[in-house]
Amino acid sequence: MKTTIKLSLTVLILTAFMSSCSDKTVERITYEANVPVYMSFNEFRTSFTKSDPIEISQPGKIYFKDNYLFVNETGKGIHVIDNSDPANPSKTAFYEILGNVDMAISGNILFADSYIDLVAIDISDIENPIEIDRIENIFPDIVPEGDKWYPYANVDKSQGVIVDWEIRTITEERELGRSWGGSLYTDNMTFTQAAEVGVKWSAGAGTAGSMARFMLNDHYLYLIAHPWMMKTVDIANAEKMSIVDSIDVSRNMETLFLLGEKLFVGTTTGMLIYDVSDATKPGLISHYDHITACDPVVADENYAYVTLRSGTRCANGRNLLEVIDISSIKNPYLVKSYPMYNPHGLGIDGDLLFICDGTAGLKIYDKSDPLEIINRKIAHYPDFNTYDVIPMNGTLMLVGEKGIYQYDYSNPQNIVELSRIQITGNEE
Repeated sequence: MKTTIKLSLTVLILTAFMSSCSDKTVERITYEANVPVYMSFNEFRTSFTKSDPIEISQPGKIYFKDNYLFVNETGKGIHVIDNSDPANPSKTAFYEILGNVDMAISGNILFADSYIDLVAIDISDIENPIEIDRIENIFPDIVPEGDKWYPYANVDKSQGVIVDWEIRTITEERELGRSWGGSLYTDNMTFTQAAEVGVKWSAGAGTAGSMARFMLNDHYLYLIAHPWMMKTVDIANAEKMSIVDSIDVSRNMETLFLLGEKLFVGTTTGMLIYDVSDATKPGLISHYDHITACDPVVADENYAYVTLRSGTRCANGRNLLEVIDISSIKNPYLVKSYPMYNPHGLGIDGDLLFICDGTAGLKIYDKSDPLEIINRKIAHYPDFNTYDVIPMNGTLMLVGEKGIYQYDYSNPQNIVELSRIQITGNEE
């Protein structure tokens, strides 16, 4: 049976001995670990390319712009889908962007993370994208996720970018009593992960799901560069992007949502609200605290809607929908909590509230009365595992375990499936 960290006794050998040149006691340890696979910086930073469409196997974030649906293939790149006819979406291309998880599009420029870098890609010709700029090392210590049953070996950043891990037997020496395994304690590493899976952005921008870690505001891009660090990037000239501000936060940030001149930040322990009237320098207005849980957030003029869920990365979490009064932006307070099964992404359109409740499916509520949301369930579609949604102009784009779905929700009591793009390996 696998233990939480697989330090197999059959390969774990500890030998303590006295160093011949000092009085320190040293021990030699042999164990199996995730050993980094490096790509040279030069190869990594010249790796962007466009290829023919490929199968979708591990979808992450979703984004809609100018009749195109952009779907992240976690850690590999972005699927480009012609969605001019939602009933017949057509895969157009695949943008190979190593380490990609998030994206945003302003005008004809796609901004995407690529492991430790931020890249700007001109997609004026969707079939012939061109990388036009790159900010190097803006995302510190971003690496792919290894095998969770094994510790992580030492990392040598001078070797290049970590693009994979291999399980190998390694031997190290260390002073008796000191922690071992190099990055066995992974506090300084952030892993690229699939989304546990609608935001209306400024003119010229697209629309993202509620799991977004990038947020556009006019000529600026806010991004979560590290769970406790948010950066502001000037993108007015996409060929010369520049970092203009950096904010350290003593919380684990997860998602961003922009409403007018207010930026809502979902964290594992609460919601932060920033004033972005000066787009170059977000200023903290207030915060709302909750128990430790994963936390996407969307908002309208008077209320913020937060889903909290338990899960492997959300210790001590409960499964709730929280409604927070933000009419007094400096004093947000909880209006009501509603039990959910395992809520993930959510979206709003007018008085409609869409919640992806994990394996409990899609739920649609009338949110016109925040005190009665649970009693105003319009519909429940329980037959599939749901992650994130974009509701827009009567068409709902939804990422689920088995596919990327589109629905006509002009009658929310009876939504009509328009199309489904199958996810490889999860065929029904």
